[in-house]
Amino acid sequence: MTNKDIDFDTNSITQGSTHASFGKVYLVGAGPGDAGLMTLKGKALLENCDVVLYDALVSDEILEMINPIAEKIHAGKRRGNHSLLQEETTQLLIEKAKEQAIVVRLKGGDPFIFGRGGEELADLRAAGIDVEVVPGITSGIAAPAYAGIPLTHRDFSSSVIFVTGHESAGKYRPQIDWAAIAKAAETIVVYMGLHNLSEIVPRMIAAGLSEATPVALIRQGTRSDQSELIGCLGNIVELVREKNFTPPAIAVIGNIVNFRQV
Repeated sequence: MTNKDIDFDTNSITQGSTHASFGKVYLVGAGPGDAGLMTLKGKALLENCDVVLYDALVSDEILEMINPIAEKIHAGKRRGNHSLLQEETTQLLIEKAKEQAIVVRLKGGDPFIFGRGGEELADLRAAGIDVEVVPGITSGIAAPAYAGIPLTHRDFSSSVIFVTGHESAGKYRPQIDWAAIAKAAETIVVYMGLHNLSEIVPRMIAAGLSEATPVALIRQGTRSDQSELIGCLGNIVELVREKNFTPPAIAVIGNIVNFRQV
């Protein structure tokens, strides 16, 4: 029996394509790292796929789920070190979908949360390729949870906002209004913000947040080597330097950070 012969449950994986000569691309969220957080649907796809293009932040435990005879292509992106350019990744997905039945684009976290999944979805559709999105658990929720920090709590925080700390260097430059972000919610979760932390923090303080506002940096969230650095807006940049706290990490800013001490 080949991968193409497998009859998946209709509530799990939909096989086939409206284009007889093309396969199907699945944009799959691998979650934040802990293999136990991978969805059943995503796992089934990995076990039965023909080819996988995977990101740098996908954990080894999840990569081990991939069909041993599938073609595996590293398409990861880290600051200053891109295995493939975004345009090259999309083009490769199109080419593989014309050759294979089940093509998985495996992304850390969730494909649509700072994962460029929307860009890939649009480009694949424009090329006539069938696409299905399989959501994953995003690190902005999971990493604080593993650190004992609920993002909302009746006594601490009734609102939360997610923002990227690493703005696009391409055609779209969002120019994040950090002053507006500082006032928008009681809890702020910053993805990929460690590199620009020394620029983000002063803007938030200038916008009116107290230097005493708690900050938690969570590195390698949900993995066996997860670590946290706790401080406040007034000292977190210096603490990062002192402790040599390196990416990948997310930041949680707000009084909810104090909950971990309750």
